[in-house]
Amino acid sequence: MAERGLRYTKDQWGEIVGQTEEYVRANPTQALMYGVAAGFILDRLPIFKIFGMLVRLLLLALKPALLIFGAMKIYQTTQDESTDR
Repeated sequence: MAERGLRYTKDQWGEIVGQTEEYVRANPTQALMYGVAAGFILDRLPIFKIFGMLVRLLLLALKPALLIFGAMKIYQTTQDESTDR
C-alpha cells in the first residue's frame, strides 16, 4: 500500500511539473512576474519569527505533557505492583 501511495505521489508530482513547464514555456513573462511576486511576498513574511513562536509554543506544551506522561507511568507501575501481590 505504501509503494502504491509513493507511486501515485510521484506520478502526480511529475504531472504538476510537466504542466508547470508547459505554462512557463507558453507564458514566460507572466511566469517570471509570478515568481518575482511570490519571492517578494515570501521575503516579507516573518518566517523566522513564526517558526520561533511555534518552537516556543511546542516547548511550553511539552512540559505539561511530560508531567502527565510521567504521572501515567507512575500510576501504571503502582497498578502493576499491586496486581502482582
